Amino acid sequence: MASNPAFNRLEKDAQSGYAGFQGHRSQGAEPGNSSYAQQGATGQLGSEQQLQDMYNAPTAGPTDTGRVTMDDVIMKTMGLFALVVSFGAVGWYVASQYPGLGLMVLIGGMIGTLVLGLVIAFKKTLSVPLIVGYAVLEGLFVGAVSQVFESRWNGVVPMAAMATVGVFVGMFLAYKSGLIKVTAKFRRIVTMMIFGYAIFAVINVIYAMVTNTQFGIGGNTPFGIAISVFAVGLASVSLALDFDMIERAIATGAPQKYSWLLAHGLIVTVVWLYIEFLRLFARMRE
Repeated sequence: MASNPAFNRLEKDAQSGYAGFQGHRSQGAEPGNSSYAQQGATGQLGSEQQLQDMYNAPTAGPTDTGRVTMDDVIMKTMGLFALVVSFGAVGWYVASQYPGLGLMVLIGGMIGTLVLGLVIAFKKTLSVPLIVGYAVLEGLFVGAVSQVFESRWNGVVPMAAMATVGVFVGMFLAYKSGLIKVTAKFRRIVTMMIFGYAIFAVINVIYAMVTNTQFGIGGNTPFGIAISVFAVGLASVSLALDFDMIERAIATGAPQKYSWLLAHGLIVTVVWLYIEFLRLFARMRE
């Protein structure tokens, strides 16, 4: 959950000029360009009045030219979030009623999201069904793991949920107000920290399984709590990168289908933040 390869994928596509999109954009060319003038010269546009009407028409907006807009990203994010919550309820119910099956759902969801996440990030073509499938598996995982935490540390789930919402709103306001500025250096540092923590997270899972330790390295000691505080901080800062990438994708005229990838990346970070809050509050309760 620590890394967010979805945005790395979009970054690479932006650098290559969104390969294959130029031809699509030409279909939404503005009426005042040379192709329309050439069509008028050959009589394909009809009367001079029709030609004048086209020149007087408003400039084509992002929606008209098939480019991603903020509305697209918001709607796709809400749709994927609804899937996560809905299947999260399913995962919660299964884990509470059938603990053995719930454990399978938890492990299966964790492995499934890892595999699908890598496929989405490195697949040559963007696949909406894979992104939707990821949200379903992520929901099952979140629901199952939340029920496990809540059954052992009563009250940590609502605390983690409220903390996640609070941090999301706070980071968004800090980013929009300019309090947090995402520069190239900032992106490099945070990205390196994310990948470093991702490696640590894998090692920690293996350590926890081998030693049968509840939280892995650090346990519920002050050192373990410090690790969770760092993870929460890193996930929070990562939201700024997500907001910046969304704005950059809109500014560079990314294809409309990329709104799915942007929404997917944002949901991944939000869920990561929620899971880290769960671990932090559980460690503090211990």
